[in-house]
Amino acid sequence: MDSELEQRLDNHALHVQEEDNDFNAHLQGRKEVKACRDKSIEETDLNKPAYCVTDVPPWYLCIFLAIQHYLTAFGGNISICFILSEGLCLQHDSLTQSYLINNLFFVSGLCTVLQVTFGIRLPILQGGTFALIIPTMTLLNLPEMKCPDWSKNATLVKASFPEFTEMWQSRMRTLQGSIMVASLVQILVGFSGLIGFLMRFIGPLTIAPTVSLIGLSLYDTSGDKAGSHWGISAMTAVLIILFSQYLRSIPIPVPAYSKTKKLHRSKFFLFQKMPVLLGILLSWLICHLLTVSNILPSDNNQYGYEARTDVKGNVLSEASWFMIPYPGQWGMPSVSLAGVFGMIAGLICSMAESVGDYHSCARLSGACRPPKHAINRGIGIEGLGSLLAGAFGTGNGTTSFSENVAVLGITKVASRRVILMSGFFMILIGMLGKIGAIFSTIPNPVIGGLFMVMFGVIAAAGISSLRATDMYSSRNIFVFGFSLFSALVIPNWIMKNPEVLNTGVKEVDQVLQILFTTRMFIGGCFGCFLDNTIPGSKRERGLLDQEDDEDLKEKVYGLPFGLSSRLQSRPWVRYIPFCPSEDHSCPEKAEDTITSQRRLSKHSIVDETL
Repeated sequence: MDSELEQRLDNHALHVQEEDNDFNAHLQGRKEVKACRDKSIEETDLNKPAYCVTDVPPWYLCIFLAIQHYLTAFGGNISICFILSEGLCLQHDSLTQSYLINNLFFVSGLCTVLQVTFGIRLPILQGGTFALIIPTMTLLNLPEMKCPDWSKNATLVKASFPEFTEMWQSRMRTLQGSIMVASLVQILVGFSGLIGFLMRFIGPLTIAPTVSLIGLSLYDTSGDKAGSHWGISAMTAVLIILFSQYLRSIPIPVPAYSKTKKLHRSKFFLFQKMPVLLGILLSWLICHLLTVSNILPSDNNQYGYEARTDVKGNVLSEASWFMIPYPGQWGMPSVSLAGVFGMIAGLICSMAESVGDYHSCARLSGACRPPKHAINRGIGIEGLGSLLAGAFGTGNGTTSFSENVAVLGITKVASRRVILMSGFFMILIGMLGKIGAIFSTIPNPVIGGLFMVMFGVIAAAGISSLRATDMYSSRNIFVFGFSLFSALVIPNWIMKNPEVLNTGVKEVDQVLQILFTTRMFIGGCFGCFLDNTIPGSKRERGLLDQEDDEDLKEKVYGLPFGLSSRLQSRPWVRYIPFCPSEDHSCPEKAEDTITSQRRLSKHSIVDETL
């Protein structure tokens, strides 16, 4: 009897112990849930921008960050100018190269001010677009547009000769007219609201091969520059990689002053902020030292001569201190039918990339997703910017700069006041002739090292567009792989066999030549067609927006100077696709508010149980 009672007591004690363990485990689980939730909230707070779109930072911070944005766009803009110089026969005319650099920065500043004030109204910088480089170089490589052999010999090139001036300016005028006509299409697509309809058919599987091929198509240009001295080019690339990837998290102590801390030391992440500029300056300095010590050859027929810093003559002394770019400064623009079609193809790719930049910028700025009327305005203003770029004779268009969108996530300062000031800063730099002249004297091998890094990053940025798609899907792998490979094979074969495009009509032959040798056009067309015809779910294709909105800001996308409130009372405004016809708050705000309240109520229930 005693043994039976002891057994029952032991069983009861064991049962009680199991219940205690279950209760403790349950309590521990709820504590972990709460800790995880608190950690998530804390991480969300850390990811919030310190200054949102409509905030105004202190003036000194605005100035510093404006200069930083300019330096971030510096590499892309001068790269475009140096590539254009090759096609315009200006590789040995540094003074004219400096004018192109000043022109592009001046127009980029104008377009930035327009975009921030009347366009998408997000803190997004405008600059030259690589999407137009490929059709531009294809146009300039047509048999009737190729540079004569004598222009490739530095000893025969005299910038003051009327024959040389007319040669490159006629090419520039053809580019101007083609870009201006093509930009009218972009203006129409934006302000008519057509971009919202077209984006239904343009997903990551269209954007990825298109953007990747922009970088991959420029390997020949990079090789020519880098091959002038592989040692200097490799050093430049290694320095940029070292600063941007390995040393980016190492702070540099700098003196600072504040009312509370007085004079003290502060941390400045120099390598993270301006790795491209540091790499170029250091390589440039080494080239100068090698030139002064006569280690680099002084004979222009010897290998390595182009690494010297005295190759480009007295361009700095010849450049004027102050210049004002103006429309038509190279003469009356002319129009090429082939050039227009090529530029339209490039601008379509640029528009698709810009819409992606708008959404990324809004997320990093603490704003809601941009509504359709704001996207329509943004693309329309970009078209207007390309029209201005063509009129001013930059040889290029304008688009949003993805690199500067990334800066917002690093600095946590997303105020559009900063970008507005950066636009005015670029306008000022564009009027200082000596600044462009300094940049034009960078040795070719240093530029080659810059190209190797920059174009590689552009190619990888295109591939990163696939992050929202299901790349375990054989469908997506086929679409991307076939689009990319076909865009490499077809143009290469046509360039080797140009006689196959012979319709008997010269203008039609030129149009076909440009379209079928523009790799990003071929890749984008195949990607768009296959992605929209092969069956696949929206989630598989990466068309679902899975990101939640962060801090919703009202009146981010409204028109400035009180125009929105005045137009809202007009019933006809709702028929204008680029005007806000209702409250400027995000259309998702009411739904998100209800969702947030439900989440808070659930959290409160959990807190009560804890």
